[in-house]
Amino acid sequence: MFKLTSLNLNGIRSAATKGVEAWLESHAPDCICVQEIKAQMPDLAGRFELLAGMQGHFHLAQKKGYSGVGVYSRHEPSDVIAGCGVPEFDAEGRYLETRFDTPRRRFSVISCYFPSGSSGPERQEAKYRFLDAFFPVLDRLRREREFVLCGDVNIAHQEIDLKNWKSNQKNSGFLPEERAWLTRVLDELQLVDVYRSLHPETTGEAYTWWSNRGQAYANNVGWRLDYHLATPATARLARQTAIYKDEKFSDHAPITVDYDFKV
Repeated sequence: MFKLTSLNLNGIRSAATKGVEAWLESHAPDCICVQEIKAQMPDLAGRFELLAGMQGHFHLAQKKGYSGVGVYSRHEPSDVIAGCGVPEFDAEGRYLETRFDTPRRRFSVISCYFPSGSSGPERQEAKYRFLDAFFPVLDRLRREREFVLCGDVNIAHQEIDLKNWKSNQKNSGFLPEERAWLTRVLDELQLVDVYRSLHPETTGEAYTWWSNRGQAYANNVGWRLDYHLATPATARLARQTAIYKDEKFSDHAPITVDYDFKV
């Protein structure tokens, strides 16, 4: 089995103080995709290049304390690609692709952090620019290779993907245009929402993010924002998935999928 986890850390140093390393030691994934590292290389040096015995690879934001993604793996990638070729968003550290190619297979694990538009109209417009630019990136990738894209997509796709869907229809993360983009990815590009392929009807159990306001976490007033999006042949190898909520390392929960193959 290839055990693949994704987690928005909301700051790697913060998550470390909350016990994420000890959990990873016991959880023992083959690979973990992380988002919102919120650090620069000097912050990672001598401390976070390795995590629970896994080697880290990173794409960090130019702005300090902001964004940044990474992939920690027990297996040495054949290649690492930092950035998706869109300068505005590559400067924000949002895309890292680790390739595990063999003579018989072309396969990538991608960690991606989609922009949030919740801070205001300017960032929502940036989010739309990202979605427009990223669609052809995914289209090209799925024509060339098998892959799993893991990350914080910042979109709840369906009504069952958030607690208060009625009151959030005009809020970033559940806007019609965002949801339609994700539908296009699934329908036109034929990528698979792996969690939903295994659990098509779950609601509260599916949430991966909770606001820090009020008692959202205690009352499970959450959103499903974190995904595994896979090419069809890879998605068919998904055997089980779990969202870990026994401990809280971040405002997001880690989501893990076991795939029936070895890297």
